[in-house]
Amino acid sequence: MARYTGPVCRLCRTEQKKLFLKGDRCKSDKCPINKKRPAPGKDPKGRVGKRSDYGMQLREKQKLKRIYGMQEKQFGIFFDRALRMPGVTGENLFMLLERRLDNVVYRLRFAVSRTQARQIVLHGHVLVNGKVVNIPSYLVKPNDVIEIKEASKGLTVIKDALKEFGKAGVMPWLHLDPDAMKGTFLAIPRRSDITDLADIKEQMIVELYSK
Repeated sequence: MARYTGPVCRLCRTEQKKLFLKGDRCKSDKCPINKKRPAPGKDPKGRVGKRSDYGMQLREKQKLKRIYGMQEKQFGIFFDRALRMPGVTGENLFMLLERRLDNVVYRLRFAVSRTQARQIVLHGHVLVNGKVVNIPSYLVKPNDVIEIKEASKGLTVIKDALKEFGKAGVMPWLHLDPDAMKGTFLAIPRRSDITDLADIKEQMIVELYSK
């Protein structure tokens, strides 16, 4: 399946939820969710009837997949891996997604969105334990050190993104030295720690893949 290249605000309108795909725009008055714009499509108000169980399960999967910026096949691979891990599958899925390097770069405030973080990783601006890693899906381990390489520390896009650290800090499972542009992945977060995605119903996603 090809990567979506259309207007990302349309995805938020489809889910009627902020997916935080465009950084600062998502927090501004320009956000279509703030403007309460309807879902895309012809006459969305004309769609009546209760959504089926499958429909609700599909929407939860689509929301989570789009939040982390993944393609269908890649998301399925992560789910299969979560299924094989001991413990609760839905919680395992979140743990794996949070360990993705592009997500960690975003969480460390080196980027304003996961899409931007993916580009920063792909262009070789990120070091993991002193070595360049340009694979966005690379799984970070506890105590791994993630930093911007020396030659890239002058990039305006990263400097601007780091301004958010002064406003909101980072998640409790991370540590960041903003001056050195270096962070540490302290521990794998539990599902209950990921408070900004508390409304995602992972059990529905498990049920969808169990069909």
